[in-house]
Amino acid sequence: MKRFYKLVSVDAVRNGFEIQLDGRNIKTPMKNILSAPSRKLADAIMAEWAAQDKEILPDTMPLTQILSTRIDRVSNERHAMEPIVLAYLDTDLVCYRADKSDDLRARQNSMWGVSLSWFAKKYGGDLLVTTGLAALKQPQNLHDAVKENVLALDNDYFTILQLVCAMSGSLVLALAFIHGEVDAQHVFDATRIEEQFKSELYDAEKYGPDPAQDKKDKAMLRDLIAAEQYLSLIA
Repeated sequence: MKRFYKLVSVDAVRNGFEIQLDGRNIKTPMKNILSAPSRKLADAIMAEWAAQDKEILPDTMPLTQILSTRIDRVSNERHAMEPIVLAYLDTDLVCYRADKSDDLRARQNSMWGVSLSWFAKKYGGDLLVTTGLAALKQPQNLHDAVKENVLALDNDYFTILQLVCAMSGSLVLALAFIHGEVDAQHVFDATRIEEQFKSELYDAEKYGPDPAQDKKDKAMLRDLIAAEQYLSLIA
């Protein structure tokens, strides 16, 4: 879409801060008004829109996309989204170790152990870990403790939780992330351990990364950094 506006501004209203283009409200994909919960977030989103050149490129506006998800999906579909997020606990990335490579398993133990140790202290118990392929059934008391925490989150934090959970395949990493225990780079590195290990085996540094995967990785890290920024801007 071609850029059609000259001025981007923020208008303080009763329930938030609306971002406007030439004095008109921006609408989300579901035609809701794009309204931020804090002035800092609104200003950051305003900067995303102001930075657009001749063409509007949605992929360069991750904060706008996150806020639109919160307004359009989380506000209306949260009850349906919560069970999907909570189900990740039994198939969580950080609970499944490599079974044939001692070196890879050592990396997984080191990187993932940070979040698992925090999880055990936060929710009152250790998660089961396996090198097998069969899905685990984590202790019910841990399911209950996590569920209580997740249901108590406001919509902004739940939006980030479900986003990071889906990107990483890990509810544990997503919980540690929203509670400030790990940052965006850590989540990215923890999610990409196996791929990084393989790239070293095949000397990807010498021959160059796969272009398609490199593009996906950059998009993932960009979105994780935006998620981290989003949380800092609503604080």
